[in-house]
Amino acid sequence: MKKIDLHSHTLISDGTLTPNDLVERAKAKGVEMLAITDHDTVDAYEQLSPASYDGLKIIPGVELSTQWRGVGVHVVGLNLSLDSASIKEGVARQEKARADRAQIIAKRLTKLVGPIDFNRVSEIANHSQIGRPHFAQHLVELGVVKNTSTAFKKYLGDGKPGDVKQCWAELPNIIDWIVKAGGVAVLAHPLKYKMTWTKRSALLDDFIAAGGRGMEVVSGQQTKQETDRLARLCVEKGLLASCGSDFHQSSQWSDIGAMSAFPTVCKPIWLDW
Repeated sequence: MKKIDLHSHTLISDGTLTPNDLVERAKAKGVEMLAITDHDTVDAYEQLSPASYDGLKIIPGVELSTQWRGVGVHVVGLNLSLDSASIKEGVARQEKARADRAQIIAKRLTKLVGPIDFNRVSEIANHSQIGRPHFAQHLVELGVVKNTSTAFKKYLGDGKPGDVKQCWAELPNIIDWIVKAGGVAVLAHPLKYKMTWTKRSALLDDFIAAGGRGMEVVSGQQTKQETDRLARLCVEKGLLASCGSDFHQSSQWSDIGAMSAFPTVCKPIWLDW
């Protein structure tokens, strides 16, 4: 089976590699089909050099943030038209939401730990999209926490003061932008959401009702039991199956193309690409 990675990030959002460096690393790791799915932006594609693809099939993509019943949820849009008016509108709205969200996070953290240097946070984010990982790194620099993991546990993780969800567009809007751009909406990393399997099933029902057609049955390294359970849910809901490393930076467990085995019972989302 081909090595396919349909969920990855560059430094345009919260990854560490440039778009072209990510492509080079994907090729070096044997990836044959790649989607760059930066958070709420498609700017990475403007920096890619088509001459560098060299046999690597690039699938245009994006990861859009939203919420469902108060839980932060991510939807990946795949194989969409980057020139579509709908995706340009959606990205512009999400970029404003992300900028507003960053200001709210900064104010909340200031009340808890003291002054936050917003210009420094922007520098950490390479003057691009500001996200929670950039605030986490700044808290480490300030000596507030020892590492970014602790920053999330105390200040930025789910349910913590720095977890701001109310800025995002609603789930049906997110999916509509993707569909109108000719893409396929995919529920990203279902196991990352803190919810019961009953709620996860209800989320998928609402996702499908709004026009969603796929789900990630493999997100990075999972146990076979986790993958099998997601595969059963995917088949039960009649969804197409996707997979991705959710790559942000190189490590033993989260490198580009490093994923658990794809379940054969599922219909791959990329069959017609």
